[in-house]
Amino acid sequence: MSPDLLTENYDYVLPPEYIATAPVQPRDHAKLLVYDRKSDTITHTTFQHLLQFIPKECDVFLNDTRVIKARLFGTKQPTHVSKSGIAQGGGKVELLFNKPLDAHNYLVLIRGKVQLDSILLFDDALTAKVVALHEDGARTVTFTHHNQAIRFEELVLVLDKIGHIPLPPYIQREDNKEDETDYQTLFAKNAGAVAAPTASLHFTPTLFSALEKRHQTHKITLHVGAGTFKPVDEEEILKHPMHSEYFHISKSTSQVLDSNIPLLAIGTTVTRTIEHYVRTQETQGECDLFLNPSNVPQRVTHLLTNFHLPKSTLIMLVSAFVGREKTLTLYQEAIEKKYRFFSYGDAMLIL
Repeated sequence: MSPDLLTENYDYVLPPEYIATAPVQPRDHAKLLVYDRKSDTITHTTFQHLLQFIPKECDVFLNDTRVIKARLFGTKQPTHVSKSGIAQGGGKVELLFNKPLDAHNYLVLIRGKVQLDSILLFDDALTAKVVALHEDGARTVTFTHHNQAIRFEELVLVLDKIGHIPLPPYIQREDNKEDETDYQTLFAKNAGAVAAPTASLHFTPTLFSALEKRHQTHKITLHVGAGTFKPVDEEEILKHPMHSEYFHISKSTSQVLDSNIPLLAIGTTVTRTIEHYVRTQETQGECDLFLNPSNVPQRVTHLLTNFHLPKSTLIMLVSAFVGREKTLTLYQEAIEKKYRFFSYGDAMLIL
């Protein structure tokens, strides 16, 4: 079997102090590693110089999803009352919204033991009822607000009031007021993500304005789900059950994808959406594409991305562009140069 198909071969050792727990300020002062595949050269610079490296004849694609306050803290509804009149069977619970399944059913993760038909109570008269338990640990719930069934567009408004920004688990701190802007792109529009498209977090208004003046930019939507953080537990990467995420591509944007214009994808989410479209011609639906060295990009010519977790589908996606061994070499160089890793960390441009 090819070494590229074994999960253990995508591992690397990262000193814990290199995990970014907050972004650099200003955003565009983050470090940027530029790797040119044609010349096999590495340049170390900062994100504010990004436009100096993007080829002039190149359209730029971005993800306009908006991160919702998907993390909720509440209590379980008591299951019975003791003879002395004290409610029994309650307890604290934490819920992470993942995505809608249909008009009234939602896929979530719940920290705390729950059973079928459990009722969870949150602030602002929001309740959730557990209607299905899944083998992978996920749960399906229905939400009611003031005893009325609630649709997603209404639920988002409630979450904005009582929810918390769902910071990635490796940041290991509670969210704060700054995260409400730090963990959101400048152009976030369509609510539905529970993780940010982090390669776009480095743009300042000035830099993004300069990008739009120099390049044709296009927005696609992919609502990043909690599955993006799911580690690959299988020994062979192709046995990993890839998560799916809702996406939408406008007609005008799909026409650009149908052309031969060189493309820069800002982030792995954009890359997966474009490559899913190329393979299926679908402009809306669920994207579950797994890019890796055995399934390489067909349309995206350049990639801007952050540095990703060991043994993750995202480091495997980067390996689809430059190869597994080169990816690990680039990561090791970034570690030696003291780059900051993961969601709030530094960036890499692959040309």
